[in-house]
This record gives sequence, structure tokens and C-alpha cells, in this order.
Amino acid sequence: MTTTRTPKPPWLRVRFPTGPQYERTRRLLHKGRLHTVCQEACCPNMFECFAKHTATFLILGDHCTRDCSFCAVKSGPLMPPDPDEPRRVAQAAAEMQLQYVVVTSVTRDDLPDGGAAQFAATIKALRATIADVRVEVLIPDFQGDRNALTIVLDAKPDVLNHNVETVPRCYPTVRPQALYERSLLLLQNVAELSPDIPTKSGLMLGLGETDAEIRHLLADLRRVRVRILTLGQYLQPTPSHHPVTRYVCPEAFERWRLTALGMGFDQVACGPFVRSSYQAGDVFRGL
Repeated sequence: MTTTRTPKPPWLRVRFPTGPQYERTRRLLHKGRLHTVCQEACCPNMFECFAKHTATFLILGDHCTRDCSFCAVKSGPLMPPDPDEPRRVAQAAAEMQLQYVVVTSVTRDDLPDGGAAQFAATIKALRATIADVRVEVLIPDFQGDRNALTIVLDAKPDVLNHNVETVPRCYPTVRPQALYERSLLLLQNVAELSPDIPTKSGLMLGLGETDAEIRHLLADLRRVRVRILTLGQYLQPTPSHHPVTRYVCPEAFERWRLTALGMGFDQVACGPFVRSSYQAGDVFRGL
């Protein structure tokens, strides 16, 4: 899929900060042989977050078993889970003086548990290394495996996030190897198995959805008791990725924030540059 990019509107043009804090974060992650979703997914907030000495850790390698048309993470050769990775994540988080840590992963459909045990080990390593740390995990769907989900829940993350990403009609072109109903069921299972763990989900606007479809999706998320919502602008990583169908202005994002709060979400982060882990600690503290 190759397209000509639509020029970005003024509110999406930002100056990327650099400086000693940014470089220190980048070097620390490189030293620890760690991946971040900030780098692998070409997140527009990477420079800001690195400059503030924070990052979202990406475990289980930097290659994915799926090939979603919106995502910049590479698909390709896969390595076995690294048993030392949880320790290195915890050490890096401690050196960065993080008190709220977000851990996500590539999707690993090749693993029997989808990587659930590595999530659990990373949560435990963080708790053993940093006193009073809060840990949010952003997990894949584990192909609907309830036992894999239980492995993560038993490690007691403070927030469990699983993104639906887009409306169901767009799944065949945006997330062809995922199932919307399977993602909803995962979120519902979390609410039933561990009601004390808040669930979180998010989607990107600009992938071809309509406003009516967004409202229906938000109602679905509330039905399965999702408490935290993020909505951001989809930005095409390369010309070969899914094209941007529209740019949503900041005022429209604010209207969606008010709509979602009115539907019963406890916390809603909306904006062109909002991503699921952006300022996640502040969102959690607002619960």
C-alpha cells in the first residue's frame, strides 16, 4: 500500500526537543539492550518523553508475528524470550528513577502463552527492584487464551491495558490478524477475574472510522467495564502504511473527551498526540 501523504495541519507540527536528558535516556536503554515502543513504533512523543527521562518498555524482542497496516513495528525473525530481560527492564527503570512503569510487547503468537510469563516476570522484577512502584501493562490479545491472561493478572499489575485500536469495520484492513470481539472479551475477562485491576483501552482516529462507529465502540468498552480511555490521531509511519483518512482537530478531541466522560469512563485522555502510554502515570493518579 503506497500513497501520497496528506500535508499535516498546523496543530501536528511540533519541534522535537533534544538535549542531555534525551541523550542520557537513549544511551541507558542502549546499554541495557532494551527496546521501547517509543522507538520501534515511531511514536511522535518519543523526544518529549526521553527528554523527561521516561519511556515505555517493549519486551519479547522488536519483531512481531503480526503485520498490522498501521504499525511501524517490524514483522520478521523471532528470538526466544530472554530470561534476563525482566531484570534489565527493572534496572533501567530504577536508574531512570521511575515510579510508574509501562511495559508492553510485540505480539508473539509463536509462543504457547503469547509471552504472558515474560510479562509476569517483568512485573515481579520491577516490584523487587523499586519500592512502591506502579506497573501498567499493555498486552496483546494472547489469541483469546484465558490461562495466559490469568498469568499476567496473578502478577498484579496496577493497570491492564489492551487497545482495540480502531472500529470493527476497519479491522480487515487495519488489523487483519486480530478480532474485535476477542479484544472485547479479553477486557471483559479482566473485569471479571480481577475487578480490582482497572482496565484501559484506546483507539486511533483517522483510519476510516465514522463518528457513529466511534460512539458504538465507546459503548462496547463501557459494557465490558473499561475505566480508562485514550484517543489519539493516527499518523502514517511510512508511505507503505495505511493512509490517514482525516486529521481530527484538537477541539473535536475535546468533544470526544466530554462525550466519553459522560458515558461513564473514569479517566479519558484525548488529543492529537495522545498515545496509550503517554503520561500514563498522571492518568492513573486521576482515578
